[in-house]
Amino acid sequence: MEKYQDQTLSFEERAKDLVSKMTLEEKCAQTVYNAPAIPRLGIPAYNWWNEALHGVARAGVATVFPQAIGLAATFNEILLEEIGDCISTEGRAKYNAYAKEGDRDIYKGLTFWSPNVNIFRDPRWGRGHETFGEDPYLTARLGVGFVHGLQGRDEKYLKSAACAKHFAVHSGPEGKRHEFDAIASPQDMRETYLPAFEACVKEAKVETVMGAYNRTNGEPCCGSKTLLTDILRKEWGFGGHVVSDCWALVDFHENHKVTHTAPESAAMAMQNGCDLNCGITFLNLQIAVNEGLITEEAIDRAVTRLMMTRMKLGLFDDPKDQAYANIPFEANDTEEHRALSYRAAAESVVLLQNKEGFLPLSKEKIKSIAVVGPNADSRSALIGNYHGTSSHYVSILDGIRNWVGDDVRIFYSEGAHLFRDRVEGLAVEDDRISEAVICAKHADVTVVCVGLDETLEGEQGDASNFDASGDKLGLELPASQRKLLSALYETGKPIICILLAGSAINLSREIENCAAILDAFYPGAEGGNAVADILFGKVNPQGKLPITFYRSDADLPDFEDYSMDGRTYRYMNVPAQFPFGFGLSYTKYTYKDLSVSDDLNLLVTVKNEGGMDGIETVEVYIKTEAPFRAPRYQLKKIAKVHLAAGEEKILSISLAKEDFMIYDEAGQKVLSEGKKTVFVGGSQPDSVSEALLGSAPLSAEVKL
Repeated sequence: MEKYQDQTLSFEERAKDLVSKMTLEEKCAQTVYNAPAIPRLGIPAYNWWNEALHGVARAGVATVFPQAIGLAATFNEILLEEIGDCISTEGRAKYNAYAKEGDRDIYKGLTFWSPNVNIFRDPRWGRGHETFGEDPYLTARLGVGFVHGLQGRDEKYLKSAACAKHFAVHSGPEGKRHEFDAIASPQDMRETYLPAFEACVKEAKVETVMGAYNRTNGEPCCGSKTLLTDILRKEWGFGGHVVSDCWALVDFHENHKVTHTAPESAAMAMQNGCDLNCGITFLNLQIAVNEGLITEEAIDRAVTRLMMTRMKLGLFDDPKDQAYANIPFEANDTEEHRALSYRAAAESVVLLQNKEGFLPLSKEKIKSIAVVGPNADSRSALIGNYHGTSSHYVSILDGIRNWVGDDVRIFYSEGAHLFRDRVEGLAVEDDRISEAVICAKHADVTVVCVGLDETLEGEQGDASNFDASGDKLGLELPASQRKLLSALYETGKPIICILLAGSAINLSREIENCAAILDAFYPGAEGGNAVADILFGKVNPQGKLPITFYRSDADLPDFEDYSMDGRTYRYMNVPAQFPFGFGLSYTKYTYKDLSVSDDLNLLVTVKNEGGMDGIETVEVYIKTEAPFRAPRYQLKKIAKVHLAAGEEKILSISLAKEDFMIYDEAGQKVLSEGKKTVFVGGSQPDSVSEALLGSAPLSAEVKL
């Protein structure tokens, strides 16, 4: 037995021995994403590139969960771990079966390049719906839960390898990402852009970190000594491997102009901590060694890290000794997993408006419903981007049909194209609007489903809006949908608006003209059933916005400005349309008797004053006054509490001294001498949330 085959030794010992037996050419070939086999050492081919943002993606049938931004609206770290665990079970089931067939293609490995823990700092960014929203604390908690779920909690083996991306300071514009330099102050770096990555590394022990395309403060992220060596490895103690974003290393010499040749780019990236190249630039490493740009020892270090990851996944060990290696193909796409997808969708929907308790509907009291809009019967509106293939999709139209059966007549019309001025190419403009109006006039109530899909907001090159490279040009719905909505409003019939989109949209007209508004994000393959169950009251909505809805484009700073001034609930200086953390329920929750002890234990009583059982998301914000620029307040704790109608519970929430510390302008964490206030309630402590909910969070001053 060779030393690297000895399962009693540490993974590091085994990996070092294995790498010592490789030639330089073999080692260099292992540093690209489609690593070839080395038969003489018993190393099979392995493709590192796989995706699992909200389900195993791009490799056939798998459970499709709500898009990440929808999962963020659950504010539920425990649920995110359950979903991650489900995804890794399906990933293992598929990998185990594929490997037996000799299929080692892209998207079929166990190294999932998820989650995306970038901060959704600007609603125009097309990839924002891949994230967990705008808040560093919420993003960190959900990221940690998701990573734990993907990687499992076995003492020896990883169930799959998760990847925190894109490190760091990455959130558009998409069209400039290959050349852009994101300038961020030390305070913004530590307070906003780095915390989620730090939590994934320190708490969840994430196995992989992916660098970003852009530069950050002058350094290309995939070759940044500051990010990859000084912070990630030395400060945070990261022990896994770093992968570049796809073809990002080419940008070093072609776009960022920090190097002149591909060998120089390869050497710079690896020397500063990048171990794996999604791309082919690392195939120049042998040239880089010959030119004296990098040492073979540096390559050994990188390949050792890569072999350690594969060993942690059990890919060199006897399957009989590993539970994960024996997960059967039948564990993929199960009824249990689809039920979890439904539950996630039901928890994610945010009720934004409900005038005079218009919802829930009663099918006993209505005879007909008009279901209209380009997203009413759209699969694309269910799934977002980086998605898998569901064996069964339930659109909003399907969900309503499933609910009402033959008891209520449904009139359906597409109403408008998602963004073009007509549905049929030879027809006149707005060719479906009259049909939608007719449906509305013949119905007791109209459900209009509007929004976007991955063709309008997404990654550069993937989305179809080439003029914006996947980003949004503004906050308005496409003109085709605005015309449809205007025509429906003129009917005078009651309208429920369902928004299916991954980002903030200006809903000022809908606020004025609609009886109710639901934000369903991209709710996954079971989304239609979840939305219908909320419309008809089987499910009490509990989702909270993980992003701010702004009133106007004019309220946004320049897209390319990475300062947090004027951005997100923590620094915005204008009223929101719908605030971060906001979400209505069919019942009413009240808070009383807030106290904070000397040891920072918080007690508060929460009561369900309404007539329907529900789950309240208790949000704890801390405000610290300081003699320097500081956030208005920051989310610091979340608690989910189930309350039956009329029930009240006393919650105990532990705070720590560190929760009251803030970053100064030099990026140092300090305990300011200023006043410290704790806010506890069902929203952030802003005037808009107070007006919309009819109550304000409780507050208490804390002395440390």
